Amino acid sequence: MKPLVRPARLAPGARVAVVAPSGPVPEERLEAGLDVLRGWDLDPVVAPHVLDRHAGFDYLAGTDADRAADFQAAWCDPSVDAVLCARGGYGVQRMADLLDWDAIRAAGPKVFVGFSDITALHEAFATRVGLVTLHGPMAAGIDFIKNARAQDHLKATLFAPETVCTITSPGPGAALVPGRARGVLLGGCLCLLAAELGTPHARPSARGGLLCLEDVGEETYRLDRYITQLLRAGWLDGVTGILLGSWAECDAYEEVRALLVDRLGGLGVPVAEEFGFGHCAGGLTIPFGVAAELDADAGTLTLEEPALR
Repeated sequence: MKPLVRPARLAPGARVAVVAPSGPVPEERLEAGLDVLRGWDLDPVVAPHVLDRHAGFDYLAGTDADRAADFQAAWCDPSVDAVLCARGGYGVQRMADLLDWDAIRAAGPKVFVGFSDITALHEAFATRVGLVTLHGPMAAGIDFIKNARAQDHLKATLFAPETVCTITSPGPGAALVPGRARGVLLGGCLCLLAAELGTPHARPSARGGLLCLEDVGEETYRLDRYITQLLRAGWLDGVTGILLGSWAECDAYEEVRALLVDRLGGLGVPVAEEFGFGHCAGGLTIPFGVAAELDADAGTLTLEEPALR
């Protein structure tokens, strides 16, 4: 697995588009997030349908066509330097095939930020565009607008990426499996990676990659099912190492941890836990598509080059 193309870092005054490709967005949280971005001297513009709600399915931020049109227009607007997701939820898989990926690739590299359901778009950007993307907090996310660590780490990644080339686990956990590993970062929300198998935008495997995994609100047997699906499909064959993020609103961590040891321990690669990304307060920003070295014992991830150029 080769490193992907890195987009340019942001500068003061950069124009950033905020889109809602998944679930509905609370207006007050959106406004709070926009205030944070303006405080960074960015120029945020809100896509037309960000505050929409689907008439039939209230878990969607408007129709599939409107969400796709917002995303397409934002990415292909030459005045926009970055596209930030407002929130996750569910819905990306319904609109991903409506996007013109040839036009998106032709528009050139830009910064893209999101996580959770946005995992499906991270996969699509990797396979269809070959672009580094940022698995990081979203503009209307409660863990972003109320948490200085999440804000500071994303801001540093966007404006001064060379200052965050070493990412240290904030958690107290030890290595599930000790050792060092090198690979290209990829991953995201576990259930989305399992759901993406066999779709047009999914990569065939994680071979050569440092795989980042996290999830939210899942019972242990469901996490077991997702990991087992990836194992049975051969998707984890050749993975070089694994970083585990948050498991918020899942079962007791001792139970989840036992499952992770059971399902991932046999891969024979280093596995680091509690790495502080995903659905948690102060979620760190992880650049997918960048080569890095994981030291599971020390709880450090060292990027071989900054996330953005």
